[in-house]
Amino acid sequence: MKQSFLFMLLISSVLLSSCTTISNWFYEEEELEVRRLKPIEAQFTPTETWSVDFGVGIGKFYSKLRPAVAYDKVFAANRQGQVNAYDQATGKKIWSKNFAIYDEQGLTSGVRKLWSNGLSAKIAGGISVAYETVFFGTENGEVVALDANTGEQKWITTVKGEVLASPAIDAGIVLINTGSGFIFALNADSGEEVWSSESDVPPLSLRGVSSPAAVNGGAIIGTATGKLIVNILETGQTAWEQVISAATGVTELERIVDIDSEPLVAGGNVYVISYDGSLAAVELRTGRIIWKREYKSFRRLSLSGSTLYLVDVSSNVYALDSRNGVELWSQGALKGRLLTGVTPVGNYLVAGDKYGYLHWFDQADGKIVARLEVGGDDEDEGIYHSPVVDGDILYTQTRDGKLVAIKTP
Repeated sequence: MKQSFLFMLLISSVLLSSCTTISNWFYEEEELEVRRLKPIEAQFTPTETWSVDFGVGIGKFYSKLRPAVAYDKVFAANRQGQVNAYDQATGKKIWSKNFAIYDEQGLTSGVRKLWSNGLSAKIAGGISVAYETVFFGTENGEVVALDANTGEQKWITTVKGEVLASPAIDAGIVLINTGSGFIFALNADSGEEVWSSESDVPPLSLRGVSSPAAVNGGAIIGTATGKLIVNILETGQTAWEQVISAATGVTELERIVDIDSEPLVAGGNVYVISYDGSLAAVELRTGRIIWKREYKSFRRLSLSGSTLYLVDVSSNVYALDSRNGVELWSQGALKGRLLTGVTPVGNYLVAGDKYGYLHWFDQADGKIVARLEVGGDDEDEGIYHSPVVDGDILYTQTRDGKLVAIKTP
């Protein structure tokens, strides 16, 4: 009896301790070292202005879905098929569309809709907004255009290959990069194909493709073979192509050279990075490489002033002089936390991590100056894509479908 009492006392004491302690039982020491955030000297406290839950998020799937901000609205989608528009200031839902697939046959089809989420529409291609239209794609090869004010469908078309990245829009053209190696240019008003171009796809590559960029009459695409290609936006004719990273090594794994992040265009140059370790600045007009450095990443690059920022495959953050590639500082305190790309906001940079935290870095020296828990210190609530910023407000999504607006003082 006495032993039973002591046992129950021990169990009770454990249950009264923190939930984090209990969850820590399931992780090895190396993982715990990553999960344990070191204290910081916070310079300010970010504040959550509003948040909404809009379904099942993306779960464990790979995705480049992130919010888009335009016309005083925030647009967001989940993998299942929900696409919503929210008032930018309050988070109040303005409209909602569901692209999940339901079996329309049988007398009970309407009832089943009430109790089922349907089959996933597999929205993965991110959201882009232009011409008062919301554009996105799916793993089924569908490209959809919705009225940004009402959510009504303008058109839907099917392309060859999975749409895994956000479209780019310019001069009435919607650019779609697919996992099959095809780039499609669609008419923004009708969805009709204007031109298409194909690039090689290696036997083994990353799960994902580079979002294209459409700037100054050019369609700029990073490929799975390590090339940067510029096509004439109007006709699809190739203006130039440049090898950023060449495949080396014996195994297919060693030969992965994907350019998986969107080319960053600024000041007449294109900045691009490959998974195997090549960061380059390329002259947009000619394709000439201005400088090249060794950094490995598949995350989104960002630029503030003349400083280029990147997060490498190990979650180290770097700042470089964009004019010559000279490294200015590095920050490795969050190594292993699967950081998103960093997004400039004011004098800071913001990145999310796989445990649902947002981190603010000083642009001048990389020091971590603020932190906010958006998820629940849980990988199911992780932040998987770089936040979107408008003014001093940033917007981010978590894996479980939470959309949050946060103000930086």
